[in-house]
Order: sequence, then structure tokens, then C-alpha cells
Amino acid sequence: MKSSVLAVLLMLLAGCGQAPHDTSADVQALKDNEAQWNQEYAAKDSARILAHYTDDATLMAPGAPAATGRTAIEGMLKSMLADPALSLKFQATRVEVGSAGDLGWTQGSYTMTFTDPSTKKVMHDAGSYVTTYRKQPDGSWKAVLDIATSGPAAKS
Repeated sequence: MKSSVLAVLLMLLAGCGQAPHDTSADVQALKDNEAQWNQEYAAKDSARILAHYTDDATLMAPGAPAATGRTAIEGMLKSMLADPALSLKFQATRVEVGSAGDLGWTQGSYTMTFTDPSTKKVMHDAGSYVTTYRKQPDGSWKAVLDIATSGPAAKS
């Protein structure tokens, strides 16, 4: 009797531990999200670009003050997208999702062409970025913190 009670207790205890979250589908979702995001930058679609951010997100772009919240990010995006020379492409080299499956992050590099507001010269910039994502109740992923930093000085 003792051995059968012990066996049942051991099975119950073993069932209490959670199996690790399989992150492969979430990692792919983040990769797909960033591919779509690149297309939206190419199309200069501000509404769709803005939709990648949570309402309380922060965007930190090179040479600009941090924009926190939907209104501030929307203003930054409209200013960027109004530049006819703007081109932004980014590619993750690292994509990870936390074991709970609710937070993820990407790390990679970007290239950007833009018009310098003070000199009116077209500039080329390249650097690195880290974006932290939070999984939404509908299963989508939205950026909560998006940070880009330039490499060596931008070139005209």
C-alpha cells in the first residue's frame, strides 16, 4: 500500500512542474513580424508601422530623443516617413523568446538612408538594434522597446 501511495504522490508531483514552452512558433512569428515591418517601411505605411508598437512602447532612434507612447511614436514616424529619401531595412541575427512565451526580443543590424534636417544632405547610416516584444492577448507580438544605435559616423 505504501508503495502505491508513494507512486501516486510522485506522479502528482511530477505533473506539477510545467514543461518548458516550445518557442519555435513564437520565434518564427517574430521573424515574420519583422519581415512585414520592413515591407511597411518600404511602403511608408505609417499606420501599419505604428501598429507594431504597444500603447506604452518606447522608440529610441539615432540622433533623436526617445519617443514614449503611441502619440510620440506616431509623431516621430510621420516626420521620418515624410522624408522622400528615407529607406530603412533591418535584419535580425538573433531572435529569442522567453521560456514563459510572453516576451521576446530580436537583435540585428539596420541600414538607413535619410535627409539630414540641418544640412539637407542625403545621409547613409548603418548600425544595430534590439527590439523587445510582448505577446498580446490575441497572440500577436508588439514592440515595447525598440532601440537602434548608429555604427561609425553616418556618411553623406
